[in-house]
Amino acid sequence: MGTTKQQNEKLGQSGLGRIVGVDVGGTFTDLFYFDEASAKFRTNKVPSNRGDEAVGFLDGLKGFGAIADLSSIVHGTTVGTNALLERKGARVGLITTEGFRDVLEMRRRDRPNTWGLWGDFIPVVERDMRLEVAERTLADGTIRLGVDVDAVRVAAEKLKAMGAEALAIVFVNAYANPENEERAVEAARAVWDNENLACSTQILPEIREFERTSTTVLNAYLQPVVGSYLGKLETALASEDFAGRFHIVQSNGGVMSTETARRLPARTALSGPAAGVIAAAAIAKAAGFPNVITGDLGGTSFDVSLIADGKAALAAQTTIDFGLVIRTPMIEITTIGAGGGSIAHVDAGGLLQVGPESAGSRPGPVCYGQGNSRPTLTDANVVLGRINADRPIGGKLARLDVEAAKAAIDQHVAKPLGLGVMEAAEAIVKIADSRMAGAIRLMSIERGHDPQKFAAVPFGGGGALHVSALIREVGLKAALVPRYPGVTSALGCVIADIRHDQVQTLNLSLEGIDVAAIDARMVEEAGKARAVVEDAHLTVERIDTLFELDMHYVGQTHTVRVTLPATISGGNTDVSQAMIQQAFEDAYQASFSRLLPGVPMRIVNLRTSAIGIRPSFDLKALAAPTDTTVASAKTGSRQVWFDGAWHETTIYDRLQLPESSEIQGPAILEQPDATTVVSLEFKARVDLYGNIIVERKS
Repeated sequence: MGTTKQQNEKLGQSGLGRIVGVDVGGTFTDLFYFDEASAKFRTNKVPSNRGDEAVGFLDGLKGFGAIADLSSIVHGTTVGTNALLERKGARVGLITTEGFRDVLEMRRRDRPNTWGLWGDFIPVVERDMRLEVAERTLADGTIRLGVDVDAVRVAAEKLKAMGAEALAIVFVNAYANPENEERAVEAARAVWDNENLACSTQILPEIREFERTSTTVLNAYLQPVVGSYLGKLETALASEDFAGRFHIVQSNGGVMSTETARRLPARTALSGPAAGVIAAAAIAKAAGFPNVITGDLGGTSFDVSLIADGKAALAAQTTIDFGLVIRTPMIEITTIGAGGGSIAHVDAGGLLQVGPESAGSRPGPVCYGQGNSRPTLTDANVVLGRINADRPIGGKLARLDVEAAKAAIDQHVAKPLGLGVMEAAEAIVKIADSRMAGAIRLMSIERGHDPQKFAAVPFGGGGALHVSALIREVGLKAALVPRYPGVTSALGCVIADIRHDQVQTLNLSLEGIDVAAIDARMVEEAGKARAVVEDAHLTVERIDTLFELDMHYVGQTHTVRVTLPATISGGNTDVSQAMIQQAFEDAYQASFSRLLPGVPMRIVNLRTSAIGIRPSFDLKALAAPTDTTVASAKTGSRQVWFDGAWHETTIYDRLQLPESSEIQGPAILEQPDATTVVSLEFKARVDLYGNIIVERKS
């Protein structure tokens, strides 16, 4: 279902503008500028300013000229992720149904240590901040006991007095009928001092009590944090006379307005990593690699995602940390604490460890000379000669301190292990390579995918440094290094579509279903989802509406995601009972290779997605030059340590390598935002889109 010309005019989409994608990482802030009218782009990379990200944010934007001239900014953020992982969210109060105070602690009766009987878990809402009120809605939506609104007001005032900064209201079976929750919100709002107040049916009107409670509470936990962060950025932008639109990347890879992000901050939990996956998928598909495994290596983490047949996998929910479950569509991403700033140390057992503790951007690796004395992965790469100490990425440092990095590795790793400095530095890199390879195996082999059919797409500031090792360790067929690997996530912010997902529990038997009622519900849900997309006010070619059902056979507990081939025309859908049954059987057969003839089917949830398709970004704009030669791109050579020895290695200006050129390893390809290492047994070539394809020598 697409938009009409009149609808586009209503959205204020009167012309093409200047858009900037901004990805704020733990170490660097990456930016990608794109002029939609001229199809010209520019990139920038500046140090992040932890604690006051607005400083690095503005510094990066000013690199493109006057901020007031920009029409829109799309931001991928890790603020929500960090707040959850570090337990630095707001103090939250929860009002719930009598008898359901401990849902967050009971969870799914799981435990942190699967094979042990010990392990503590403390919910983000302390028990004394969880209050019960009298109310009861039955599973069929019948109100058995109306909510005691006076008790709600008293509970809200008590929680406010106890220091609650946000309030969540979750009633049992509210998904079937939101009336009691809505009345409770109205009563609580009369005594609540801020906008950080929401009920579960506004966040996740879906069956399953723990997931609904967890998602609603975590949304409240993030509201003041994300709201404050966005407020600082908006104030900083206003000080530069920015009058355009400011948007946020969601965990599902789509874009939403900052207003939506303030209301639904839980949807930003994997915002930054998701943007990179979207860009990597587009780049790989255009280059003829529909099956890839992405690896985003930044300063603090390594994020892995799998793309099969050109599509990133969406998970219905994710667990940010044990017990912290957010149920909202998210790109499937596995994250480990292995980044360029990950600190190397020898543990009490005498084993070398790399990460998860990170030096971040301040003080950063030892070679940055900003006060850190413990060696990092970046320090090891500098000592090995893989990173050019005279041309550090980011543009703020004149030179990296190689001798300081050597001294730190010698003190903290080499001497404790009885190794030479070079052997210790190589050991640090190999440990990091092994951890990254393990994350890739988790996303591929352990999920039934053959890595020999997949290519790696390494990006981030450090991904391309480890490309050869990842191919070798995992058994991948090749690797595709994007033209600008260091700003790939920022590029993803620019090309990501606008998207809004919502869910509604139906709980209906398929047999004898009221098709007219289902049709009306689908049209209503589609209208709500489209309204959110339209409110983003970004240029779109059309708005597509997708419908999915969660279904199962009667007697089963878990559901199968079923895509409906339904469309809206003339205010109605073409949905039918036969269509739903066929779609379910196709999905079930694909998942389990069999059907259960004669067993009744049930519909649990209706999922609706509205996707505003952005104007296509011609990736050939990133193509390599055709008027240069391999010889002219060569900048010299230096000694680089590979496999226990020094090797004379050719150095190239990667951005000057011509289209279709081929080079043999060992080689180092340098550019302002990243460095690509081609090891001894590998070769590299430049494709039509400026990507570097790294493969084994024949």
